[in-house]
Amino acid sequence: MSTAGSTAAPASTRATSSLWRRWPAVVGLLGAAFVAVVSPDRDTVVVALLVAAGCYLAAAALSVRWVAWAAIPVGGALVVSGALIGIEPWFVLGGVSVILVVLGLILGASRAALGAQAVALVAYGGAALAALAMAPVAGAILASLALIAHAVWDVIHYRRNVVVPRSLAEACMFFDIPLGVAVIVLVFAGG
Repeated sequence: MSTAGSTAAPASTRATSSLWRRWPAVVGLLGAAFVAVVSPDRDTVVVALLVAAGCYLAAAALSVRWVAWAAIPVGGALVVSGALIGIEPWFVLGGVSVILVVLGLILGASRAALGAQAVALVAYGGAALAALAMAPVAGAILASLALIAHAVWDVIHYRRNVVVPRSLAEACMFFDIPLGVAVIVLVFAGG
């Protein structure tokens, strides 16, 4: 029997195609690996969690899903800019969050979406900020657990396909859990 008329793609093409469909997971894993290698500490996890929650809030406030992706580099730039003038990242990100809520109210964003994202930011962010008041090791564990818990929020948004693009929710899941676990493991390993 001849396979000349076969339309099945070679195995290597199928594997590549599968990888391209999972690009958000790859982005999340690479981001988590980078942070785990470069700066696996309490403060970095707190900033990561606040930026993650802020992405969802920005998308809800502006009623534009892709804004969540744009909020990642913008959040990073704001943290760096604040550091250059001596402002702690939690104050910068907290201030931006208040502005986003007010802006969302002015622009007529969905009250349900805006309210849910604001409550989530307060809950996850509150746990992360509480970690800052703790000793570094205990704080790193609490912040990491809050980051891991944020993955539940990611799953909800991924399954419902609301507020943020599914790609962002997927990337965030694959960032939150591995980074949270890595920081906890490194804390217990003494590294």
